Amino acid sequence: MDDTDLQILSHLQRNGRLTMVELGKLVGLSSPSAAERVRKLEDKGVITGYSANICYEKLNKHVTAFILMEPKSCKHYAAFATSHPDVAENHRITGMYSYVTKVVTESVHTLEDFIDASMAHGKPTTLVVLSSSSCHPAF
Repeated sequence: MDDTDLQILSHLQRNGRLTMVELGKLVGLSSPSAAERVRKLEDKGVITGYSANICYEKLNKHVTAFILMEPKSCKHYAAFATSHPDVAENHRITGMYSYVTKVVTESVHTLEDFIDASMAHGKPTTLVVLSSSSCHPAF
């Protein structure tokens, strides 16, 4: 992977809907060359898919929280979390807790419902997000 590949990844992280013509111009390649590089990055598994960034507030989801979980059973908690509609992310981690779970929900009442349901799977510690700064792509 060279600097051009890293530039391609950076641009696609910011806007996955770029055309190959636009991408090629941004990185100094022809559109067929840009398309070939993207195809190779996909074939190597570097690019695993394309997604949309969602504004949760437009979906009436105004509360974001991170749940640090000490589960009784990792397998059962993972199944619970990944099947719950308010879970945006669930990560197995090291340290005092086994999971960090990002919950995006309508209200503190629905957050409380999630916490209550999660207690059947272990001990949750909840961190409510007050505000977020913009995120920047890693590349």
